[in-house]
Formats: sequence, C-alpha cells, structure tokens
Amino acid sequence: MENYACRVPRRPSILLIGAIAAIAIAAIPTAALFAQNASAPFTVVESGRGYGSLQDAVDAIGAGSGTIAIAPGTYKQCAVQEAGNITYLASQPGTAVLSGKACEDKAALVLGGQSARVAGLVFRDIAVPDHNGAGIRLEGGNLTVAQSWFLDSQQGILTGDDPNGTIVIDKSTFSGLGNCDDDAGCAHSVYVGEYGHLRVTRTRFERGTGGHYLKSRAARIEVASCDFDDSAGHATNYMIDLPNGATGQITNNWFVQGRDKENYSAFIAVSAENQGNPSGGLLVAGNDARFVPGLTRSSAFVADWSGDPITVKDNKLGDGIKPFEKR
Repeated sequence: MENYACRVPRRPSILLIGAIAAIAIAAIPTAALFAQNASAPFTVVESGRGYGSLQDAVDAIGAGSGTIAIAPGTYKQCAVQEAGNITYLASQPGTAVLSGKACEDKAALVLGGQSARVAGLVFRDIAVPDHNGAGIRLEGGNLTVAQSWFLDSQQGILTGDDPNGTIVIDKSTFSGLGNCDDDAGCAHSVYVGEYGHLRVTRTRFERGTGGHYLKSRAARIEVASCDFDDSAGHATNYMIDLPNGATGQITNNWFVQGRDKENYSAFIAVSAENQGNPSGGLLVAGNDARFVPGLTRSSAFVADWSGDPITVKDNKLGDGIKPFEKR
C-alpha cells in the first residue's frame, strides 16, 4: 500500500513541527532549569527570571517573543495571552500539569496573540458553566501543539476563526473529552473554527464522552498517522467532522468505532452543515477502519454532502463499512 502520509507537505515556516518539544528543551540553558523552584516554577528562559504565577510570566513577555519553561508539578493556574509570540514548555514532558482552572470561564490557556507554541504540557479536569471548558482556547493567531495531553475535560482545544491562521497538532493525546450538555451545541475533543489550515499528525483520540473527536471548519486539513479509538467512547458522534467541507488529505490513520454512539452512520463526514469550503480534491486514502470486535452494524467510512469530487481509495475497511456514501 502506498504511504500517503509521505505526501503531506512540509511547512518550513513552522520551525518546530514534529520536534518542538525536544528542540525547545535542548535550547533551554541549564541554569534556567536549575533556577526553577517551588516558589517560582515558571521561568522566562530569555531573562532567566522565575515567577510564581503563569500569568505573571506571560505578562513579562507581553507583546514580545519568549519561552516559559514550566517545572514539574500540578498547578491550579491558568493564563491569558493577549499579544506576542510565546512558547509554553514543560521542562520535562508530561510532568507539568495545568488542572482544574479556567481563565475567563474558557480555558487553562486563552491565546489571542500572534502565535503560541505548546510542548510537553498536560491539561486536565477543565470545566466551566457553558460546558466548553478547554485546555486551550485559541482566539486568533497561529498555534503549534506537540507532545501534549488533554484529559478528562469538557473540551481539548477550541478555537475561534482566523482564515489566515495555521494550527499544527503533533504527537499528542486527547482522552475523555466532549459532551452535548449545552442546548446551544456539543463540545468536542478538538473543535477548529474557520481557520486557513489545520494539520494533525501522530496524535491519538480516545475515550470520547460526547460530540465529535475532531471537528474542523478549516479550509484545508491534513490528518495523517493518527489513531481514533472509540472502543471506550460514550455517546460519541463522527470521528472526523468537516461540517463546511475542506480540501487536503486524511491519510494513513487507524479508526475503531465503538458500541456506545449517538450517531454511528459515518466515520468521516464532509459538508454535513454547509458547503462553505470547496472539497474537490480531498483525498481519503491508506486508512484502516473497523468496528470493535463482535459488533455488527452498517456505517459509511466517508459520508459526503458536498457533491464535489472526493477521492476515497486504498482504505482497509471492516465488514459492514461502506467506502463512500453520497448524502
């Protein structure tokens, strides 16, 4: 089988795709890491100054550019970035946890600057009254997330609209996320608004608790080498929902649909809400999709409402899964 993931184009303007955590950690001066302590766990690497509050560290960078190294620990803290270019970096990946605190009743990190990079962090137990509590709320600008974990919250990543913006998610995990508790709509593991480009690679989605695993209104999407494991999901919907349509690729991913579904009619949905984006040329290839063992039902791998020419080929599908269905 052809390795379609190799066709996903590189984006040289985003320097840390796929390796942001390792590269950024290697770049931190040893003295900066040693300077971190219980009273000042948030260190602005460029100045070497430590802060007891994540928000104070963000404010210290302001409209400039900088890196905040976060010492191991669990922090009931959150921060709002209103400007600048900031990297949020766990000094040891997987040991810095932002838990149980949402700024502005939105998220642990509310990002509205020019760009943000997040590497090695854990976000968990984020909940707010409107059921949209997220690890990251992206309100504009570019975002790169690498080797990070989004756990047991109402939502993992939620974004606004930025047609010129780019979002990259690599080697991360989204687990125990989503709900349909609000009359206004559902929360999802990842929900991306009307962005220009979304790229998700080497990422695992599992144990959803409602909504879709990946819902995106981005005009262009690339999802490659990811796992969508719905075997322990509860009241979930589509694995990938492109409600406005999209161009790009969905290649070399692994899908398992579980028993407990709100909607099991399709794994991937294209233009189910409107046709705001062209979908002609969207490639869905080289994927593996099946039901959990012992489950018998009928579902479409790709359900399309767009009417545009979509290429669906070379996918390995389990019994009961139709390759393509026009709605």
